[in-house]
Amino acid sequence: MNNFARVNIPVPKNEPCFNFAVGSKEASLLRKACQKMRNAAPFEIPLIINGKEYRTGQLQDQLICSDHQSPIARFHKVTTPLIQKAIEGSLKAKEDWMNLPYSDRSAIFLKAADLMSTKYKYELLASTMLGQGKNVWQAEIDVIGEACDFLRFNTYFGQSIYSRQPQINPNHIWNHVEYRPLEGYVVAITPFNFSAIGINLPTAPAIMGNTTIWKPASSAVYSNYLMYKILQEAGLPDGVIQFIPGSGRTMGTQLLDHPDFAGCHFTGSTPVFNKIWLHSAKNMMNLYKNYPRIVGETGGKNFHIYHPTCDVDSGINGMIRAAFEYQGQKCSALSRAYIPRSIWPEFKKKLLDKVSQIKVGQSDDFSVFMTAVIDKSAYKSIKKYIDDAKEDPDCELIFGGKCDSSKGWFIEPTIFVSKDPLNKMMKEEIFGPVLTLHVYEDNEFDDILKIADKTSEYALTGSIYAQDRDIIVKASKQLRYTAGNFYINCKSTGSVVGQQPFGGARASGNNQKAGSVDNLHNWVSPRSTKESFVGLTEWKYPHMEHKN
Repeated sequence: MNNFARVNIPVPKNEPCFNFAVGSKEASLLRKACQKMRNAAPFEIPLIINGKEYRTGQLQDQLICSDHQSPIARFHKVTTPLIQKAIEGSLKAKEDWMNLPYSDRSAIFLKAADLMSTKYKYELLASTMLGQGKNVWQAEIDVIGEACDFLRFNTYFGQSIYSRQPQINPNHIWNHVEYRPLEGYVVAITPFNFSAIGINLPTAPAIMGNTTIWKPASSAVYSNYLMYKILQEAGLPDGVIQFIPGSGRTMGTQLLDHPDFAGCHFTGSTPVFNKIWLHSAKNMMNLYKNYPRIVGETGGKNFHIYHPTCDVDSGINGMIRAAFEYQGQKCSALSRAYIPRSIWPEFKKKLLDKVSQIKVGQSDDFSVFMTAVIDKSAYKSIKKYIDDAKEDPDCELIFGGKCDSSKGWFIEPTIFVSKDPLNKMMKEEIFGPVLTLHVYEDNEFDDILKIADKTSEYALTGSIYAQDRDIIVKASKQLRYTAGNFYINCKSTGSVVGQQPFGGARASGNNQKAGSVDNLHNWVSPRSTKESFVGLTEWKYPHMEHKN
């Protein structure tokens, strides 16, 4: 049908999110889904390569982090021969996929978004809550809201790329540009903390005609697998996206050491991203056909700066949500804050009163605000930061600090006050429910802006809380390169697809802005075509007629 119509992708709208209020139908359905999933666990997850399921027998558990004696799933880990099969299958599927009309490719992802928000909504929510330790609201805005938004907005953004054509066409000449997919395959390495990133990283290149190999995080395999199955139900052809959970060490080198490696779409730690860059750079000397596109979003040491004119109550509410929602396991989570001395007594009293009301428990207990951190490794790392800070004379523990791994990997919301604004608790990414505050003298505000800019290697998110517009302008200018996503009088977390394109610079990644058209440009290689309708009648130029 697409040979006879120019089909336009619908203008997307952000997926509405439910609040699961007491007594609501949505809350009842979600409770039932969580209980059903607990009763049926653990689920066995195969590899899916070229549409075929593989079971290697090399099994690893994905545990319920708040109840770590209970696995939510057991997944088969990829082997070296199957990695090679995935690469070969991706290359084989490429030709048919790239030649499928864009409207037909888009229909698959638009259908998947609709399936996610309707037929599979509660199953996806339950898998993200139990499998990745998210409470009700955090799961809703992630696996339903943001995941559906990525699929709908990216297909719309892709259409806008294809429509960009040269404006100048002289007489007898026709100029146009085609946006080819990259030559080769793309590797998508996705994190545990957002199911939406899990679906976005492999599908964004695929929307633009690429084939991708998806390595999900081991602590998010189940929700990612469910989303993959939804893509299949929506009509995704075999081999377009390969699903290969397993050890990054097992597959990383093999996926990068191939002439047809065309790009990597990554979210994870800064050290791993640096290794990918270094490894691919070495391969440029004698292996790759093209310079691969390396796109990544990594860590953050995100800040709130409070001015004496700030709205204290709003600032505290934003602080609590930004620092402790999802146990601080967001790359955008608030980890350091600067409070002026003049408002500190009021600020501290109200902050501690509100934080003391936070309930920590099982992710499918609808009354909790926080649950457990993702796994044993994260628990040990965060606990060490807390234990070290307790012994640091520069740091004062003013709330929390208790850790308990007997049933789940639980860490209380924890707040330190550091005398030194350059203390490691103010500098290093912790990725947990730990917030460090520094109280500054009111007349040192300009210095605090400079300190905040230079303290951390990261530059992901940050916020200024102030009512004075001149102060807001000053802070915005001083902090221009300190955050890729900057917030004014609101918390440092919660970017929305299509509204606040997300990404940071410095050690936080290369700022390719997920949730915008900018990201999709990475997955195409334009070709300009000039066609002449009237042939040349002479090879000489007029100046050549001059006589010497």
